Amino acid sequence: MMNTGEIQCPTCFEWFEIALPELGRGEIVELDYDCEICCRPMLVIVDESGARAQSLSDL
Repeated sequence: MMNTGEIQCPTCFEWFEIALPELGRGEIVELDYDCEICCRPMLVIVDESGARAQSLSDL
């Protein structure tokens, strides 16, 4: 069974569901992702607490 999580786009603020990678203990994964609503790029950060999105312009 695949893990999924909801994230909010930092550009259009819409919520959508993405597939989450399997994590090892204490592991953090960063994914380049395009919003499924507005297609703007973002960075999705996945850790033990879940997933959150960050605008690439905020980096």
